[in-house]
Amino acid sequence: MDGALRKPLALLGRATESLKSKTVSLTRKPGAAFQSTLRFTLKFLTQRHGLNARLGYRPMTLLLPPSTNTPTGAFASDTTAPAALAAPTPTRTFVPVTAGSQVIRLATSADELDAAQALRYRVFYDEMGAKPDSDMAATRRDFDRFDRICDHLLVVDRERTEDPVVGTYRFIRREHARAAGSFYSASEYDIGKLANFPGTVLELGRSCVDAKYRNRATMQLLWRGISEYVNAFGIDLMFGCASLHGTNPEELAVQLSYLYHYHLAPEALRATALPHLKVNMNILPKDAIDPKRALASLPPLLKGYLRVGGFIGDGAVVDHQFNTTDVCIIVKTDLIAERYTRHYDIGQESASFKKAS
Repeated sequence: MDGALRKPLALLGRATESLKSKTVSLTRKPGAAFQSTLRFTLKFLTQRHGLNARLGYRPMTLLLPPSTNTPTGAFASDTTAPAALAAPTPTRTFVPVTAGSQVIRLATSADELDAAQALRYRVFYDEMGAKPDSDMAATRRDFDRFDRICDHLLVVDRERTEDPVVGTYRFIRREHARAAGSFYSASEYDIGKLANFPGTVLELGRSCVDAKYRNRATMQLLWRGISEYVNAFGIDLMFGCASLHGTNPEELAVQLSYLYHYHLAPEALRATALPHLKVNMNILPKDAIDPKRALASLPPLLKGYLRVGGFIGDGAVVDHQFNTTDVCIIVKTDLIAERYTRHYDIGQESASFKKAS
């Protein structure tokens, strides 16, 4: 037996023994009952024994078949069988990119995932005032159930000996969402139109950059990383929750109203905030808004999405845990302007996010 597997398997054995006292068995439970038990066991191991670090992070690997409690409408037209859920073969290789001391690439190990989670904690909780739960506060890591089954983009400063991961992004493709039971955005928006889009879809999220690296060079690398990933997997549609700092929509009336009047998604692509969470974005009349000043007041990342042809879903959502007001951003990759990618020095090889196959 591979020595690297002995400890995790022994750990699984000990955990199984401890669960027997709770009359939970990993055997003789077919179908949904077995899946439920397995999910419970994985959750138990993760919380009690740090399964991420012991088993290792395996990007683009689906650990479980689709959840039996997928939210209604998330994959309404999806009839894919579990056997067909392997990650698709990339159309070309994701190529790491180096700029000076920085390199952008995908995480390939548990340690790198841990570094991304540590950066997220420093930015979201220490700096932006998000509210961690007890496990997050104890470990000083931002994590959730999606982290182990998706891809993580990293900006790494090779000259920085402590905390070298200085930027990160999380990528969830449709295959990852099936394994998790939903996309992350489904907790705030009705994304049925996006989840069932007839093409390859990608959810963007958990983006953050170390305070000392919020500059043009790092933003160039992040956009280059998105471009490489989109090209590698033939992504047709990107979406995700973008955030405005603060939880008082009235204080964000100019920004929200500008997004509603000037960037509302067409009906066919329009995600809508869930009714019990929806905040009306149409706060100010269109003629009361100076579009140039409103655009300039938006966070840099949100401005970047809009400049590459992004749309906004209908309704904002206040996220009290993260101290933000969220909007749903939608980007069709065939609408991304070539002049913008040239502006950010992405180069001829990746002149557009959707490279012709």
